[in-house]
Amino acid sequence: MTIEMTSNKPYLVRAFYDWISDNQLTPYIVVDVSVYGVIVPMAYVNDGQIVLNVSGAAVGSISLAGDTLEFSARFGGKLEHIIVPYAAIAAIYAKENGVGTALEVEQVEAPEQQEAAPEDTASPIGLASVSDTDGDKPKETKAKGKGKPGLKVVK
Repeated sequence: MTIEMTSNKPYLVRAFYDWISDNQLTPYIVVDVSVYGVIVPMAYVNDGQIVLNVSGAAVGSISLAGDTLEFSARFGGKLEHIIVPYAAIAAIYAKENGVGTALEVEQVEAPEQQEAAPEDTASPIGLASVSDTDGDKPKETKAKGKGKPGLKVVK
């Protein structure tokens, strides 16, 4: 008998966040923006990823509960509400020394896609992972499997 368990990723991210913060270091996360549900300012995305400072000093109230990490932060002077599903977090590490962990990015299907729609049928509803920076219409992206997440040195 196999017992299906929930993902351990939220627990790992919260534990590393607390550990890094408790050591008076700055927690950063690497986010894969192709995962459904990610809401970040696209102007700051490089190679499909964004690196976010999630320290208490850098963000407005942060919520690590549930299936998403949510907070408010300023980008170019503009306040943005950020939503990051745990599935999209590729790494969490301390800015000062790089200590942390890399995590597997998990692709999440949009609720409309879970009804066994044929793969080649593209519906504009539910395929958007993030909005265009100009706000016209959502980008259409299909979830695709990726290799192992990479980690970049951010200075």
